[in-house]
Amino acid sequence: MIKLYTYFRSSASYRVRIALNLKGLPFESIPVHLLRAGGLQHTPDYARINPAQLVPTLVDGELTLGQSLAIIEYLEEMYPEPALLPTDAAGRARVRALGQTIACEIHPLNNLRVLQYLEHELKMDMTARANWYRHWIMLGFAALEAMLDNSPGTGAFCHGEQPTLADCCLIPQVANARRFDTPLVAFPHIAGIEAACMALSAFQRAAPQAQPDNETPAS
Repeated sequence: MIKLYTYFRSSASYRVRIALNLKGLPFESIPVHLLRAGGLQHTPDYARINPAQLVPTLVDGELTLGQSLAIIEYLEEMYPEPALLPTDAAGRARVRALGQTIACEIHPLNNLRVLQYLEHELKMDMTARANWYRHWIMLGFAALEAMLDNSPGTGAFCHGEQPTLADCCLIPQVANARRFDTPLVAFPHIAGIEAACMALSAFQRAAPQAQPDNETPAS
């Protein structure tokens, strides 16, 4: 069985959980707590599995692979149905561009390592860190909303009428935005796609609150 080293709140892990669920691939979830005891991702045992000391890490047979987009592309090649990339080159490029706008432009500025550096090294208080977080989400979402609005490729999902790699990236980032009380009223395409995705079991089962290591307080 595929193994996934994951953390319930990690948006990169969340992307891969969605992809695995969409493809109907069973997997063993192995939690790696990113805060406990200074971060279990930094232990020697985990560093041997993933030298970057990040999650997710996917283990499939002899393959051990980090980086969420590389993992999703691997799953697409090894387990091609249902497809998470369109059949045409232009469509595939658009989906990758949407996904990378999130994974390469928004998320790296707001991941745990950055937030910890802002807190411990730059001595930014909680309010300042939250403002930082919201700033980069709002900037990135404005670009993403325009990309969705300006393309006939946009459908119920980021590209057409079936979820793709782009939706795997979008939904975790929206969850992060909501966790930091980011206003989303200016992003109707994003909100509509979120609703379409979260109506599907694959997305529901991948959500942080559905994970065995979930620590989200009950609402």
